[in-house]
Amino acid sequence: MSNSETSLIENFLSVNDFSDHTIKAITHDYQKWVGWFERANEEEYESRRVTIRDVTDFRKHLREERGQAVATVNRCLVTLRRYFQFLAEKEVIETNPAKGVKELRRTPTAPKAIERSAVRRLLREATVREDHRASAILGLFVYCGLRISEVSALKLGDIDLTERRGSLVVRHGKHNKERIVPVPIEARRMLVSYLHGRPPADTDCIFVGRGLKPLGIDGVRYTVRKYGVAIGIDLHPHALRHTFATQYLEANNNDIVGLAQILGHESIQTTSRYTQRGESQLSEASEMVTF
Repeated sequence: MSNSETSLIENFLSVNDFSDHTIKAITHDYQKWVGWFERANEEEYESRRVTIRDVTDFRKHLREERGQAVATVNRCLVTLRRYFQFLAEKEVIETNPAKGVKELRRTPTAPKAIERSAVRRLLREATVREDHRASAILGLFVYCGLRISEVSALKLGDIDLTERRGSLVVRHGKHNKERIVPVPIEARRMLVSYLHGRPPADTDCIFVGRGLKPLGIDGVRYTVRKYGVAIGIDLHPHALRHTFATQYLEANNNDIVGLAQILGHESIQTTSRYTQRGESQLSEASEMVTF
């Protein structure tokens, strides 16, 4: 890939107000696309030479040859569509070759959550080890439904805890939306226990890691996976957010509007995924049918 092409993608990233996470995802998608283009066409990548056939073949490559998830393939297509639209507006190319390429259709499924017994073992393991930081992190996932980036970014001034109630402000949620999230009593206890013993670090971030530096996203992810291994499951932070969502709906008569507000969803349709039944639930329900 030429230096001029590198400058174009860097310019695209710089003129848009993307989060660090989005920039990382776009960069990964773009590198994947360029690598495929050069191997498939046996020529150096040049945006002006991209055709709609290239984009559709790339879609097929990702799905059928690499077996990537529908969501992953569609994210790559969105990246290309936005990037080529940027190039078209800058008159680098005449038309957007990705504009007419359709995304793959997805069958709605319930996001994967973990069993309540597993949550109990997870929280108990952190308590037994007297790992107050891990307890507080896990509590924010399963009792407040935060995203991993939101847990990592929390500051001391973002939380308001008393014996009777608690809340926290998510200042940089998805699309930089700010929202207030309630903190139930169990999560309050976990946070208070951690804050009482929090090292006197020169940072206002709540969670502190090695060298008294703010605990980043990787550190939060490591903590979750570490305790997943401890109880014998492959655990990812987003599964804990899903777990909160499913339990919230079960405990609150499918209050989708309230859940959307807590999770920070712009659309109720996004939140409605959690009303989908899992495979085991559908199987059990089907067994109830008799003739």
